[in-house]
Amino acid sequence: MSGHSRWSTIKHKKGAADARRGRIFTKVIKEVTIAARMGGGDPTGNPRLRHAMDLARANNMPSDTVTRAIKKGTGELEGVTYEELPYEGVGPAATLFLVTAVTDNRTRTNPELRKIFDHHNGQLSSAGAAAWAFDDKGLITVPKQGVDEDNIFEVAAGAGADDLEDIGESWLIKTEKHELEAVREALAKAGFNVTSAEQAKVPKNKKVVGGRDAEVLMNLTEALDEHDDVQKVFSEFEPSEEALEMLARS
Repeated sequence: MSGHSRWSTIKHKKGAADARRGRIFTKVIKEVTIAARMGGGDPTGNPRLRHAMDLARANNMPSDTVTRAIKKGTGELEGVTYEELPYEGVGPAATLFLVTAVTDNRTRTNPELRKIFDHHNGQLSSAGAAAWAFDDKGLITVPKQGVDEDNIFEVAAGAGADDLEDIGESWLIKTEKHELEAVREALAKAGFNVTSAEQAKVPKNKKVVGGRDAEVLMNLTEALDEHDDVQKVFSEFEPSEEALEMLARS
């Protein structure tokens, strides 16, 4: 749940499938739970919960697991109480990071995330240090298989989308934050398989980074993403073509 890029596609193909699946399940369960707690257990009136349920279906999560997570969020079942926390940080080459964590123990999460940044030549910063460099956007993904580019562009743009991007195995549709739900509904009604729809922090200006800095930044992002309490990682850096080629060969 850390963004969309050629780099993430390469990384996911190389990752251990079972371990990755387990981490995704944990993150989706947390998202369903906190969405239900914040907006109620009825997805028709809770867009965030609806998006979380779409993500659960896209990852083949059993329906009874989703139901239990919703009931824990609404208090119908006993469970851990989560809180959602934003973090801001700086990595090598002065690249900025936004991290969203969902945790039941902030006194554990805070020092652990600080340690990850420190270990990768970065630092956890105070509020406002990085947020200024990002815009609030909506991001929707649709698998490319069997989908005509002109057709999906026509539907998405007609519903208010800003951009359509090829990210390898999927189409990425970008929207303004307030247009996310309208575009998602239009795509679903047109028969497209929406695998994710989420509000995201998109960098105003991407920094292309190569060499050792790119390697450290990719490792930092991966370490954050693999932390059990981290739901989303947004950064303004983009690995150079050379860095991506080295990653693909390694």
